[in-house]
Amino acid sequence: MEVSVESDAPPGGPPWIQPEIQHKIAWRDGDVVVSVPLKSGTTWTMNIVHQVMTGGTPGFRDIYEEVPWIEFLGFPGQSHQDVVDRVGAMPADARRAFKTHSPPPAVPFQAVGSGTDVKYVVVFRNPEEAFVSFRPFLDKHSDEWFRLWGIPREAMCRPDFPSFYHEVIDRNGMQGAVFGFLAAWWPLRHERNVIFLHYADMKKDHEGSVRKIAEFLGENPTDDQWADILEYTSFRWMKQNESKFEANTAGKVPILKSGAMMRQGEIGKAKVDGMTDEISQHLREVGSRICPDADAVRWLYEGGELPE
Repeated sequence: MEVSVESDAPPGGPPWIQPEIQHKIAWRDGDVVVSVPLKSGTTWTMNIVHQVMTGGTPGFRDIYEEVPWIEFLGFPGQSHQDVVDRVGAMPADARRAFKTHSPPPAVPFQAVGSGTDVKYVVVFRNPEEAFVSFRPFLDKHSDEWFRLWGIPREAMCRPDFPSFYHEVIDRNGMQGAVFGFLAAWWPLRHERNVIFLHYADMKKDHEGSVRKIAEFLGENPTDDQWADILEYTSFRWMKQNESKFEANTAGKVPILKSGAMMRQGEIGKAKVDGMTDEISQHLREVGSRICPDADAVRWLYEGGELPE
């Protein structure tokens, strides 16, 4: 995402996110890319994919070890090759899954029959809910993490949502992180190796959504495995095991304070977290300029069946 010169935020977005790394990866048949914009169910989807592909397991330390973030640097000066080498060293006898906040072309897209067999799990959320969730998430980044990267906390954090929206989101054109993401993926929504899901629909039908992802990935868990998969992808279990989902192994120093990843994730509650009517209208107007397809924007806000 582009950042304006008037901002005191780091140019080009946080320096620890470098999407160009993804073009250096040697993709394998069977790879799965979890491509989700900011605060739209990424961690939950990462865990769903991991649990489906393993038949349900609580035996992992950090989901970021199991589903690496392939555009992320853990410390200043880390080379892109370090990330590429780690991805390349993952066992060849098991499917790999990766996290990205990038849409195509920043994350390479390969259509069926064009080369490597890669599947893409793409999840969206009502942008009002995503952006109000983004503010407390940034606030829960640790002081050590900001110091490591030489970024003042006040460059990215604000005490309330209206000031955060106007001074961080709008000033830096960050609406594109959601609406631009939508515009990039929307023409590919019916590709055979792409599945589109909406966070609101996933919340309403947890089991149905997990089974839909399993079918898309070609995974066929046993009945016993299904019981485990549904347990280990539940909000209750993930909240009870919160440390497994806080990227504790991803950075050189702690990235997040406890509780950053696992909020309630409720739908229809944006106003409780500071969304105003004025900001809501402005966000949709800006977003509709970034993604002019009215059907796409309507689905982004509401979910449900994808329009033909």
